[in-house]
Amino acid sequence: MSTFKAPKGTYDLLPPDSAKYLAVREAIAAPLRGSGYGYIETPGFENVELFARGVGESTDIVTKEMYVFETKGGDRLALRPETTAPVLRAVLEANLHKAGNLPVKVWYSGSQYRYERPQKGRYRHFSQVGAEAIGAEDPALDAELIILADQAYRSLGLSRFRILLNSLGDRECRPVYRAALQDFLRGLDLDEDTLRRAEINPLRVLDDKRPEVQKQLTDAPLLRDYLCDACKAYHEEVRELITAAGVAFEDDPKLVRGLDYYTRTTFEFVHDGLGSQSAVGGGGRYDGLSEMIGGPSLPSVGWALGVDRTVLALEAEGIELDIPAATSVFAVPLGEEARRVLFAKVTELRKNGVAADFAYGGKGLKGAMKNANRSGARYAIVAGERDLADGVVQLKDMESGEQTAIGVNEIVAELESRLG
Repeated sequence: MSTFKAPKGTYDLLPPDSAKYLAVREAIAAPLRGSGYGYIETPGFENVELFARGVGESTDIVTKEMYVFETKGGDRLALRPETTAPVLRAVLEANLHKAGNLPVKVWYSGSQYRYERPQKGRYRHFSQVGAEAIGAEDPALDAELIILADQAYRSLGLSRFRILLNSLGDRECRPVYRAALQDFLRGLDLDEDTLRRAEINPLRVLDDKRPEVQKQLTDAPLLRDYLCDACKAYHEEVRELITAAGVAFEDDPKLVRGLDYYTRTTFEFVHDGLGSQSAVGGGGRYDGLSEMIGGPSLPSVGWALGVDRTVLALEAEGIELDIPAATSVFAVPLGEEARRVLFAKVTELRKNGVAADFAYGGKGLKGAMKNANRSGARYAIVAGERDLADGVVQLKDMESGEQTAIGVNEIVAELESRLG
């Protein structure tokens, strides 16, 4: 047995359970691919400053959770704790925003890394599927992304999730609210770290999950009461568009996201069956992020949905995904000549798009048929010397148990016909 184990707070994806994760990724990505979003992939590590500027130096992610290291060349890099800033960096670096087709609409799938206290639903290595629409300020774009995420979850059969919605205002009205919130927070009995955070970014205090802090925030001023007319109108249009699409949501005036770059629309998908780690995904508009990382003004919006937590949500609802068997045909050769003939037929089946596997290792009939059963294959091809002398193989239906002799040269056509 190996003396090595997966690092604390991480996990391995292994068959057959890994098929569930792949199916979730596919379900989340499918509505995006059908809505003009192209795939993007960025490195697993970036310059530390990208996250310090974009995510926010006062956030827990930057101050406590990033995996930071220095290269032999002296560069300070960080494993990505989130992917919005890297995606925007990549779009700017490749000048996609100058191609004249705004917004730039992209989606990604990949791993993030945060040094957090591990618990169910919270890992130090986790997987997300995300979408970003870069370079346009339009309520319809915000609504589109919320609707597509809802569509993805519905396609998986999920029903016990809720969408929380709020507006964080913009650079015009948020400073007024920020000052009012700071005045309120200074009058509370908070520890030094929280008071220091309140001076840097008071909205982050609203996101504090500690009961002793939340209890004192009951009468905190609400951002919705400070929104300027433009932000009110923008938010109302987002709400109307989502409602018209038949997507239910809840207004949550205390909802803030844990990243500094969010403006105006912010939303979160929560599932009531997951306990304390109830958020399965979220996002919002980040109109100032491009300028924060040295780019031009590019109003943008996006979200990220957690693959790990979505799988937990499926389990909480007792949903079993209809995942087709990885193998449709399993070949069982009995003897060297049968190995040669059936291996060639398995290769031919694969070339014709039929998922096929082979009994490797020279097992006897009993052991090989056990492997065929475990593979989930609908059909098994069995052949020995006597079969081949007659120019046939035995085709067994693994569901009904029916067995039929088929000509060797008819195997591929017969199986293609039966499997549709």
